[in-house]
Amino acid sequence: MLSEASKQAIRDAYGQMMEAKGLSPRWGQRQMIAEIANALAQVDRDDSEHSPHCVIEAGTGTGKTIAYAVAAIPLAQSLGKTLVISTATIALQEQLVHKDLPDIRRHSGLSFEFVLAKGRRRYVCLSRLDKLLGVSEEDPLIPLYPDELDAGRISNALPVYEAMVDALGRGEWDGDRDNWAGELTDELWLTATTDHSGCSGRRCPNVGQCSFFKARDALQSVDVIVTNHDLVLSDLALGGGAILSDPASTIYVFDEGHHLPAKALNHFSAFCRLGSTIQWLEDSRDQVVQLASAAGEQPEFARPLEQLQPLLDDAGQVLERVQQWLPGLPDMPLPSDSMDRSHLRFAGGQLPEVLIEEAASLSRSFGAIQERLQRIHDRLEDAMDGELSGLDQSDAESWLVVIGAMVSRAEGNYALWSDYASALPDAIASGERKPQVISESPVARWINVSAAGGQIGYELRSSPVLAAEILQEHLWPVAAGVVATSATMTALNSFERFILHAGVPRTARFKVVPSPFDHQRALLHIPDMDADPSDAEAHTQSLIEHLPIWLDSEEGSLVLFASRRQLNDVYAAMPGEWCSRILMQGDYSKQEILRLHREAIDAGRGSVIFGLASFAEGVDLPGDYCRHVLIAKIPFAVPDSPLEASLSEWVEQQGRNAFMEITVPDAALRLVQACGRLLRSEQDSGRVTICDRRLLTRRYGRALLEALPPFRRDLG
Repeated sequence: MLSEASKQAIRDAYGQMMEAKGLSPRWGQRQMIAEIANALAQVDRDDSEHSPHCVIEAGTGTGKTIAYAVAAIPLAQSLGKTLVISTATIALQEQLVHKDLPDIRRHSGLSFEFVLAKGRRRYVCLSRLDKLLGVSEEDPLIPLYPDELDAGRISNALPVYEAMVDALGRGEWDGDRDNWAGELTDELWLTATTDHSGCSGRRCPNVGQCSFFKARDALQSVDVIVTNHDLVLSDLALGGGAILSDPASTIYVFDEGHHLPAKALNHFSAFCRLGSTIQWLEDSRDQVVQLASAAGEQPEFARPLEQLQPLLDDAGQVLERVQQWLPGLPDMPLPSDSMDRSHLRFAGGQLPEVLIEEAASLSRSFGAIQERLQRIHDRLEDAMDGELSGLDQSDAESWLVVIGAMVSRAEGNYALWSDYASALPDAIASGERKPQVISESPVARWINVSAAGGQIGYELRSSPVLAAEILQEHLWPVAAGVVATSATMTALNSFERFILHAGVPRTARFKVVPSPFDHQRALLHIPDMDADPSDAEAHTQSLIEHLPIWLDSEEGSLVLFASRRQLNDVYAAMPGEWCSRILMQGDYSKQEILRLHREAIDAGRGSVIFGLASFAEGVDLPGDYCRHVLIAKIPFAVPDSPLEASLSEWVEQQGRNAFMEITVPDAALRLVQACGRLLRSEQDSGRVTICDRRLLTRRYGRALLEALPPFRRDLG
């Protein structure tokens, strides 16, 4: 139960917020506040029937940021917890930091401090700058950073690095890439920054001036941390508390929460690019030889470095052998230069016996490589702490960065090959180590094949197809409390899809808060077409004939396609007078397309955006910027996606209907997201056209139709 003091604090904050901004309390906001407060009331309580988690679908216009802020901030403060607000997109993250939270603090009466948390890659590395500006031809070692030699080839790189050092010294720059006044290409920036594996941490001699650690230290003294799903999951993968606050002392709010499962899969998958890994092993051997020579008479370094050399050679030889016979695997695609990428998925995650045998060998090799590298890394840390004599601290730091990067790469390869070796029971000869990335089932395994410059490249991948077990281990049981919210948490009017993918405890609270917008201001139209999308060619031809009739050349429209091919074919056949009005995805960046579109509408001209899935979510075009959303067809998932195919296969093996349980709910969510591009404010109006009669003629179509917002309907 909520204490009276907590209830009053929330009521006061919300009331002051509404009064100060001259707003009327919204029923949906109040519902959302109540759900969050009642869920978080379970924090630190041992209640098997109610967990301190909630999942809330808050329709567009609910004002969910105010709702979760005024509920979670005072409760987190009273419980002595840190509030972490996580988003899936940079745009929402920036809106929270620069607009929403300052506004809430100003008008709600709540007193709290907040900060934006970013990963290491967003901050300059002083040690790297020192190296880049002090590289000498007399240096006996291979460049300690893999891209160090490239720095000299980047146009005007050294003057920029000198300017960075100068700006840092004068206190005019905080080392954050986003706050650098000049232009920075990715190539130039990545040479001047580092990641976890290349950072010597608190042992670095520059730690007192380190931009990343200054930012990280600031996290310890704030009430609210704003970050992104990727950084939260990186922290959880490291055990929690490595970057952000300790999960047991943290209440998480995942805004845009429907992205959480997919983000989790990205962090717990494994891959190996054969060509680049073979080259890395060769380069690593050269580095190890030079480091062993430099180690001289220090056996704690020289001996394990010498032991590494044959291990690196053996792993490289096996990988070369795998690369040679991969093209002969049954059904292996052989793309030409004109084909960007294809793949071979292994049904049921089961691999050919020859690949399992080689994977077992590689698992043992990379396990041994990782073990010896970690041993060297630990001894280098001792040297930096002054616990070893005979090694200069500066040399120890440089070596630590090199070895740290090698450890990280070896861990990634070990994870992939250990999983491949476990594709059949007892396939790994050595059972001493447990792969870190693989859940019990199901697991997708596949090989991406690409062609460039006459060379064929192979990327072997492995991933769980559901994030449920990952999050059940790393998030739900360890966090003090979790709130997951977005406008699309349900599919087919049910939370079952999100529960399946995210593993949310069923003891959590689940709530749908409808949008306050009047959906009767919009019309849903399903036109009478003579072609069904199951006949792709005929459907495309029908779109070509009808689009100039359905679209108004004087208004703002968004046309969403499910495939690049259909988008290109329709655009190529549009009448000439339409071409000047159409902005096509791929011709410009997404932000530039939106800018040009708004510019045209502001000037009184019509404008039409032709886009794919990325324009069906997170695009905000209120009022005249979008009066018509036209959806070419039901957005079913790409049928040959390895993850989608593996999940469907697993469901079918259990005697269930994968199409109805997986494919249709996924399409329902995407369709609702696409329709959500129309009404962005209470004054908006317009129409949604879905050019797919299967919504009316198929049983699943009726289910999809009933899951859409309650627009007025013209069903042809």
